[in-house]
Amino acid sequence: MDETEFMRGRVYGADHDDASPRPGRVYAELVGGPLDGLLLDVTGRPDDAPREVALTTEIGRYGPGGRAVYRRRPADARRFDWVEATPGAP
Repeated sequence: MDETEFMRGRVYGADHDDASPRPGRVYAELVGGPLDGLLLDVTGRPDDAPREVALTTEIGRYGPGGRAVYRRRPADARRFDWVEATPGAP
């Protein structure tokens, strides 16, 4: 199993030992970029928010502390598309 397969269907920010989706939670899929295939927990958020998220990642262009920016698809609130990589806060 390669890294892409390992990450697919896992929840962003969850404990590595138990990163499976939880019953009763709502998730959006991250599409493209370094976090492709991960799920983002959007439980309790209205469909119009958030429109964009900057998620910390160690595997992006800027290494540890860098951010991967994803934007919600206008026609599909269950998918966030990769926009860019940004450096982390100093």
